[in-house]
Amino acid sequence: MTNRIAVITGAAGGLGTAMCKALAAQGRKVVGTHLPGEEFTAQAKDWQANLREEGVDVAIYPLDVTDFEACKAFTAAVEQDLGPIDILVNNAGITNDAPLKRMQPEQWNQVINVNLTSMFNMCQQVFENMCGRGFGRIVNISSLNGEKGQFGQSNYAATKAGIYGFTKSIAQEGARKGVTANSVSPGYIDTPMVRQVPEKVLNNIVAGIPVGHLGKPEDIARAVVYLTADEASFVTGTNMSVNGGQYMS
Repeated sequence: MTNRIAVITGAAGGLGTAMCKALAAQGRKVVGTHLPGEEFTAQAKDWQANLREEGVDVAIYPLDVTDFEACKAFTAAVEQDLGPIDILVNNAGITNDAPLKRMQPEQWNQVINVNLTSMFNMCQQVFENMCGRGFGRIVNISSLNGEKGQFGQSNYAATKAGIYGFTKSIAQEGARKGVTANSVSPGYIDTPMVRQVPEKVLNNIVAGIPVGHLGKPEDIARAVVYLTADEASFVTGTNMSVNGGQYMS
C-alpha cells in the first residue's frame, strides 16, 4: 500500500524536509508537525506552500511533543481527518549544550523531554493500533553523538543513547504483530544549523569524516524510506548509522 499515512515530528527542519519529500515520493500521505503558536504556524504554512510549489503535499499540525495529552489529541485528529497512522518518524529534537559543571537542571530537563520523553508520548498513541492492524513502522532519529558521546552534550547524548534502548524494547513488543521499530543515527549533515558552525571548526569536523565531506539530508531520508518500506518487515530493533564512517561500532 503506497497511500499509508506517515507522521514526521519536527518536519520543517533540514532533515525533516528531506524525509517529507522522500516519503511523499513513495506515495505516502505525509503529516508534519510544528511547534504551537502563531509565529511557528505562520512559518510552517510558508514551508508547506514552498513544498507544494515543488509538487509535495504535506499536511501540517501544531504539536508540543513533550505534552502527552497533546500527542493524544494530535493522533486522534490525524486519524479522524486522514485515517490510521501506519508510519511514525520521531524526528523532533533540540540541543542546549553546556559542560556538566555548568549545566542547569532546566537545560537537562528540556532536552530530555523534547528528545526522549517525546518518543514515549508519540509511540504510545500509535503502537497498540498498529499492532491491532498488523502493520506499523516506527523510526526514531538518534545521533552519532548518542553512540560516541560529545563534550558539553551530556544531556543530548543521554537522550540519543536512550533512544536505542527504547527502540529495541518496543521492537520486541511489536515483532510478532507486524510492527517494526528502528533508529537512525545521523552524523554531521549539511543543514543550515551545521553551516552556522564557525568555518575553522567545521573544517576540523569534515577532516575527521573518512569519506571527506558532510552528509546530505537526503542520505538520512533514504535510510528512513528503507526502514519504513512495507517490504522491510525483517528489519527491526536495529540502528542504522549514517555518518560517513566517522564512528564505526
